[in-house]
Amino acid sequence: MTDSFKHKGMRKKLVDTIKAKGISNSAIINAIGKIPRHLFLDSSFEKFAYKDEAFPIGSGQTISQPYTVAFQTELLDIKKREKVLEIGTGSGYQACVLAELGAKVFSIERQKKLHDKTSLFLQELGYNIKSYYGDGFKGLPAFKPFDKIIITAGAPEVPTELLKQLKVGGIMVIPTGDRSNQKMLRIIKTSEDNYETKDFGSFLFVPMLKDTAND
Repeated sequence: MTDSFKHKGMRKKLVDTIKAKGISNSAIINAIGKIPRHLFLDSSFEKFAYKDEAFPIGSGQTISQPYTVAFQTELLDIKKREKVLEIGTGSGYQACVLAELGAKVFSIERQKKLHDKTSLFLQELGYNIKSYYGDGFKGLPAFKPFDKIIITAGAPEVPTELLKQLKVGGIMVIPTGDRSNQKMLRIIKTSEDNYETKDFGSFLFVPMLKDTAND
C-alpha cells in the first residue's frame, strides 16, 4: 500500500480546501492530512481520492465528501478515549478519522460484503476499530452507553433505540429526512428523557437501511 510524496501533496491541497470551507479543528485537519484516502478507493479511481467529493465504493454506498466527514466530526467534539458508535462503516474512512482523534470506535455496517471487505482493510491499515455487521437502527446495546454517536447515512427520523444508547451529556450527529431534503442535526442528551437539538443545514447522504435478512 503505497503512500507517495504525490499523495501527500494532494492531501495538503485537500486540507487547504476544507480549511477554506470553515473547518478549524486542528486535530481533524491533521487527521485528514494523515490518512491516505486513496487507499480507500479502487486504484483505478485514485485520481478522485483527494477531490472534496463523495465517491461510489460499491454495494450502493459512497465514501463521504471529506468536508462532510470533517464537519460531522467537528460537531461531535471528540475527546480522547471517548466511546463512539458509528452507524454506517462504509469504506472505513470516517472511522479512521475518529480513531486518529483518540476515540474508541465501534462501527456497524448493514452491507455484508462491504463489512467483510472494510473490516479486513482497517486491520491491514493498523486501526483498532471494532466492526460489526448488523442493523444500524438497533445500534449496539451490549456496549452502551456511548459518549458520542455518528450516523453516516440519511435516516428518515432519529432512531429512538440509538438515543437510548447515548449517555446523558452525550452527542449524536445525524442527517435526517428524505433523499431530497436531509438536515444535519446535532442532538445533545441533557437527561434520560430530554434532548437539545440544533439544525446545521442541508446535506446529501445515501439512505440508512434497516433489513438485513436478504443480504
